Amino acid sequence: MLVCMGGQCEVSAEPGIFSKKKKKDKEKVEIVSDYKRITGSDSVNIKGVMNVIEKADTFYFEIPEKLMGRTFLITNRMHRVPRELNDAGVNKGIQYGGQLIRFEWDREQKKVDIRQQRLTPEYPGNDAIGQSVKDNYIDPLLISLKAAATAPDSSSVLVKVNDLFNGKSSCLDDVFRMINLGTSPKTDLSKILSIKAFGKNVTAISELTTGLNEGMGIVHITVEVSTTLTLLPEKPLPGRAENQKVGYFSTSRMHYSDAQQELEHNRYITRWRLEPSDTAAYLRDDLVEPVSPIVFYIDNAMPAKLIPYVEKGILDWNKAFEKAGFRNAVRVKMYNDSIAAEGDDLGHSVLTYVASAKANAMGPSVIDPRTGEILEADIIWWHNVKSLLREWIIVQTSAVNPNARSFQLPDSIIGDAARFVACHEVGHSLGLRHNMRASYAYPTDSLRSESFTTRMGGTSASIMDYARFNYVAQPGDGVKSISPHIGPYDLMAIEYGYRWYPCEKEAKVKLNEFLGKHTDAVYKYSEGQASRSAVDPRAMSEDLGDNAMKSAKYSIENMKCIVDSVINWTTTGEPGQSYDKAASLYRGIIYQWSLYHYHVMANIGGIYMENTAVGDGIKTYTHVGKQLQKDAVQFLIDEVLTYPEWLFGNKIFDYTYLLRNTPLGVMEEHPNMIYLNQINYVLWDLLVNERIMRMIANESENGKKAFTAVEMMDMLHKHIFASTIAGRTPSTIERNIQKSFVDALITAAAESEGVKINKKIYEENPYIENRAWCSCDEHSTDNKKLSSAPRLVVMGHTQINRNSDAISIKRGEMTRIIKLLKTRLNVNNSITRMHYEDIIMRIQAGLGLSK
Repeated sequence: MLVCMGGQCEVSAEPGIFSKKKKKDKEKVEIVSDYKRITGSDSVNIKGVMNVIEKADTFYFEIPEKLMGRTFLITNRMHRVPRELNDAGVNKGIQYGGQLIRFEWDREQKKVDIRQQRLTPEYPGNDAIGQSVKDNYIDPLLISLKAAATAPDSSSVLVKVNDLFNGKSSCLDDVFRMINLGTSPKTDLSKILSIKAFGKNVTAISELTTGLNEGMGIVHITVEVSTTLTLLPEKPLPGRAENQKVGYFSTSRMHYSDAQQELEHNRYITRWRLEPSDTAAYLRDDLVEPVSPIVFYIDNAMPAKLIPYVEKGILDWNKAFEKAGFRNAVRVKMYNDSIAAEGDDLGHSVLTYVASAKANAMGPSVIDPRTGEILEADIIWWHNVKSLLREWIIVQTSAVNPNARSFQLPDSIIGDAARFVACHEVGHSLGLRHNMRASYAYPTDSLRSESFTTRMGGTSASIMDYARFNYVAQPGDGVKSISPHIGPYDLMAIEYGYRWYPCEKEAKVKLNEFLGKHTDAVYKYSEGQASRSAVDPRAMSEDLGDNAMKSAKYSIENMKCIVDSVINWTTTGEPGQSYDKAASLYRGIIYQWSLYHYHVMANIGGIYMENTAVGDGIKTYTHVGKQLQKDAVQFLIDEVLTYPEWLFGNKIFDYTYLLRNTPLGVMEEHPNMIYLNQINYVLWDLLVNERIMRMIANESENGKKAFTAVEMMDMLHKHIFASTIAGRTPSTIERNIQKSFVDALITAAAESEGVKINKKIYEENPYIENRAWCSCDEHSTDNKKLSSAPRLVVMGHTQINRNSDAISIKRGEMTRIIKLLKTRLNVNNSITRMHYEDIIMRIQAGLGLSK
């Protein structure tokens, strides 16, 4: 018999790998005969958490009886994919379709059942409610496997597992449906490549093929995937409670107890199991190394020039873990040939470098969903992310850094950017969410200070923000620290998640005290707000500083200095070079300019939302101040609704338009089309009912201290119709803006919006629930606790909007526009007269008015 350990095979004279033989009766001899036949000298036996036996083209699991009923985690991953999936970002390392399972041995029926193990509610061990949980929940059966043989001492059972991994059964891996192809594998074109056993898991590698109907034929798609069965700890890591003030990913468990008067939901943060190697020293506040450090392996496909920077970015986190009492908690190794031989072992966390056109990176992890323990992490680094880094560097820093004024940047600059990207993605792999509020902690003008930026070491209080490079600093400021790095928030967050306590009950008390001592601005947390519907302007992606208007103006001054150099900086001297690179950089500048519109707009109708607890002594909700909101509207008037000649009136588009890839080919878009389209979005989102409703609520609460929707409308009207009011002929751009303004008004205030015709107020009234205590219908109470996930604020819905002042204000503005334009219909310019007549007709049609 051939026995393999970690991929190395040796000859063994023993017929099995479990206990010694016992005396057998005649019936048992027959079973042993089957066992010998399967595990004989012509088979390959790989030892591990459960043995894998390969005999010809047949694979068997030898499942020990002691593992029956134990929880296994299924993790599915992509390995190799066709070009179509690669281009879509479905690459090596992508996870999909995980679940928990357990094996059950039915000796009488001679079969092994595989059940999907759902997360049943928690309960204290001695509580009577525990019996009800056991009586009320059952896990679904996924598949039943015939027992092929039993070990001589009946300590294990052999089952054939080919159908689990060759495409015939999708109970463990339904890859083509998981990636939205909606098909099943063709079993005659699918096969198992290998199955390996390791100390804690078993991994099967399969090549699966499916067919897609396309046109008049079938297109075949083949993928190489792995399915890993990992034995979860019999004693789970104690769950650490999620806190709204610190951003961690979490897993939720329903909790019952005899003492409770309301069902509870426990949320546990995702974190690695870090335990001190010297408990006594740790409790004396000495730095100690963990029993099991967190090790990341860098893919040997990573370009050599980037490896030192990526390694630094990963190891930067050790500074944070020292705050939690651990030395050398995070380590880096290269993914060498010896590791590659066991590369399918879930115990290796790999930073995978993917040959793909996708410009991004990500840091997912594999967790034990019972308590949130991170078992392994897969950081994926798509090759083309360097193009995105280059764009950010040139657009955001070239005004202050002469070394960034080229399309071929020095390795040191790209390397520094790679360091912060690696650090950010590792942060996710440690369990941390984004903290989009961190950049707000630093005053805008302080980002122009050499001493401040050097002392703080970055552009944000957290590497987990989407804080980019320092676009606020101006030429002559002398600022040298221009990229984001580990910040104060990160140190605090890691200590919250990873400080070790002998008992989690003690931890809960201690950590609450800990958070009470970390209340300064640099420790504040918020997940990102969606740009177009953001409520809290402090939680925006890709912003810097505590004043969006001021930060944006500084950046625009910098971009004015570089926009005329686009063609020069992208010229490489290559014979026959096109203007594609110039078009790409120009688009990057326009994108950066467009970001600021939403950073600014979030202030208008904005509400500051704090993560409060009883006794904090601070308000949870505070409307943004009047002057800031007014400044935000004025910024949009000056920098957006006034044609930006510096950006769109230059000579770049004498040589190139903006290029966009589409299924029909490359489209060449005129820059003015981009500008006018952006105007439509800005006006639409600025005048959306939800924003107006928040402004009305502010006025209701704060009276004259509030910036009102009427005041905003007056500012917009006076600017957008300034030429009309003055009796001047509006330009082509001005006419487009006037129409866009009216279109945005009509959208939310048209005739149909002001009446209820066959419309429901709500699907259900959420505030008049059926509270009957005796009923045959199901009634459930949602978990209404806030978590560290993104927050949503609702001020109204269909009925409230329809009856609010929001529509009145918009209709009032349209009435004012009609009155103004009717006084200007005698204008001599034909196109202007037709333009005014068109707007009047649009408003009348939208409101259902007669002439």
